Amino acid sequence: MGTDARRLWGSVGLSLGERSRRLGRIYKGVYVQSIEGQTALVTGGARRIGRAIALALAEAGVDVAIHYHESHKAADATAADVRQRGVNAVTISADLTDPWVAEVMFDKAVEAIGPIDILVNNASTFLRSELLSCREEELQDAIRLHALSPLMLARRMAAAGHPGSVINLLDTRVARPDPAYAAYSISKRMLHDLTAMLALELAPAIRVNGVAPGPILPPEGADAALMEARAQALPLQRWGDPDDVAAAVLFLLRSSFITGQTVYVDGGSHLKGDPYA
Repeated sequence: MGTDARRLWGSVGLSLGERSRRLGRIYKGVYVQSIEGQTALVTGGARRIGRAIALALAEAGVDVAIHYHESHKAADATAADVRQRGVNAVTISADLTDPWVAEVMFDKAVEAIGPIDILVNNASTFLRSELLSCREEELQDAIRLHALSPLMLARRMAAAGHPGSVINLLDTRVARPDPAYAAYSISKRMLHDLTAMLALELAPAIRVNGVAPGPILPPEGADAALMEARAQALPLQRWGDPDDVAAAVLFLLRSSFITGQTVYVDGGSHLKGDPYA
């Protein structure tokens, strides 16, 4: 734990009443942190799971900065839906395969919507690649987008001197290798390990946790019958929903005594073999 992180939080010897006031409220002896009135930056927040997270945050009373790369119309539509829930929203475009751009994007978000309390690293690409044949550029792009940019954003959040929470969107594949998506799997595993390392480095001012979705949304254009067959390989024998992932994100944001953890939202697939085979 760094000295700067401790300074953000202040004395660790706070009274119970003062800790309660800072954290939100106490329910049956458990600290439940309110996130209403906070501000979030959601990368890849325009579509699919990112959109569901942005809308769930808005429902909880959180202003949202929605990052996108090329999905301009989708980002505008999500921002409009966020505003309909009575909170503020802005959209910011950036190519996060360049990690240095991530820091600039973070500063733009702060300028547009205010200090960031919640960082959700969700931006992702899901491309097939095999370990022995993938190009160096494919591996580098995956690592930059899925690991280095989230790291740079978390570091920028800490440097801004504002306490809060980081949620890294992982994948159930971090529990086992997937040779059909080698670059993706390697880079998401890096983000998994960074989650634990950052949780130690940024505590107690900033909590860092991960959410690892499994079969939530089928790839675009996937055959419905094939998807149903794959679902039967899961212990829960069904696909999940983006709202399931958003609920896990909210749970971690509101759970003030959890850091460095990964919550699998995958129907139990990490307990078995590869449901995508």
